[in-house]
Amino acid sequence: MNERDSEQVARTFVEGGYTLTRDEQEADAILVNTCSVRDQAEQKALGKMGMMGKYRETRPHVVYGFMGCMAQSRGEELFERIPHLDLVVGTQKYHRVFGYVDDILRGRMETRMDEVGPEMSGQAVEEEVGPVGLVRPVRRPDQGMAVGNRRHVCDTAEEKDSQNTIRDHLHDGPRQASAFVSIMQGCNMRCAFCIVPDTRGKERGRPIAEVVEEVKRLAGRGTREVTLLGQIVNLYGRTEFGKVDGKSPFVQLLEAVHEVDGIERIRFTSPHPIGYRDDLVAAFTYLPKLCSHIHFPMQSGSDRILKAMRRPYKNEKFLAICDRMKAARPDLAITTDIIVGFPGESEEDFRETVECVKRVEFDNSFIFRYSKRKDTPAAEMDGQLPERVKEERNQELLRIQGEITMAKNAALIGTRQEVLCEGPSKTNKERLSGRTPQNKIVIFDGDRDRMTGEIFEVDIEDSTGFTLYGTPQLR
Repeated sequence: MNERDSEQVARTFVEGGYTLTRDEQEADAILVNTCSVRDQAEQKALGKMGMMGKYRETRPHVVYGFMGCMAQSRGEELFERIPHLDLVVGTQKYHRVFGYVDDILRGRMETRMDEVGPEMSGQAVEEEVGPVGLVRPVRRPDQGMAVGNRRHVCDTAEEKDSQNTIRDHLHDGPRQASAFVSIMQGCNMRCAFCIVPDTRGKERGRPIAEVVEEVKRLAGRGTREVTLLGQIVNLYGRTEFGKVDGKSPFVQLLEAVHEVDGIERIRFTSPHPIGYRDDLVAAFTYLPKLCSHIHFPMQSGSDRILKAMRRPYKNEKFLAICDRMKAARPDLAITTDIIVGFPGESEEDFRETVECVKRVEFDNSFIFRYSKRKDTPAAEMDGQLPERVKEERNQELLRIQGEITMAKNAALIGTRQEVLCEGPSKTNKERLSGRTPQNKIVIFDGDRDRMTGEIFEVDIEDSTGFTLYGTPQLR
């Protein structure tokens, strides 16, 4: 979701005459989009921004900003933590980031040009956006510089219809095989460990027609796969739109996106067990473009811990949904999220989680040690576990899941799998990478320009445990 939000912000800068750079030392504005799900993510963002303050000594005009969930939750406090910080923008204000940055930067550049002359004009750098969004202005001969050098800007207020502002994509560079599409913002669930309802606000869905138009534009540019995004994606539209023929707004949206010519694959993340009704299970029997993979957060295999987490379902219901989904789509892969070491988690509770992982045989699990989050009920609960215990449980579950994942991938050696080529591999630019409908990563050799965005079969010849390797079979 943060990746999609960052892309939207980057698009506004490109439209405003800026280019993107991954080189921090060349950037005139450096923006960090933050997450608050775990304390480690916040500390990493604070550390990164703190280290970048050194550039202020030689390039005093540079604008530094935090966006996203940590910005939303901490607000003005961040200016005290990071003295060189200029901008804090919350989760409902991404569409305003460009205006704030441009105003600050233009004022500073004008002041500096008055001091040192026109040699400070920028040189464009054409590169893709990285984990830290970096932008640099392109000055045109007729482009003046507005006066106005506000020192600090903090905007974390709510804004009506902000969910409708995440709708644009970057289209520079090679063909975009797969794209994220934000269909809603916010969450009403109030899980005991989660800060998201406070940082993202209440559930707000975009109209089906607007989402479909965005998907059509992507398809027109060659995108073959879309992933629909929502904090609890299968609860999309429940507060704004009604059921039609017994189908929820989310299933109605899936059907509408399925009709878009050019789109061959549809994914969504992340669903919640309480929104996984019969109509969604049935959709996997008659919508072939739905990929045979769901990311389905379990969090715990213990009913006692699920209740403490304020997850309104029992483990039996979670398992029943997994069984029904596998019956609807026999080749389905299921991945999940699990928290270990939640306050009060006993050894017996943990063993119930272990047994659930073994029973479902998840294709992969994202396993997290419980991390206190400010202003969440869980942070004040009795029974906080020592870090040593959380780490031991985390390592044991990682080992068990690793064995399951490696066995599942090893079983694919010698088979032929359908793959959507996404472009160069992240770890080896000389090779290509793609994904199966089950979201398995496959590495292979081939022509980047010819194969990116294409769907073809690959003979699987090897596996390192978590990644598959093979040879494409092109027509």
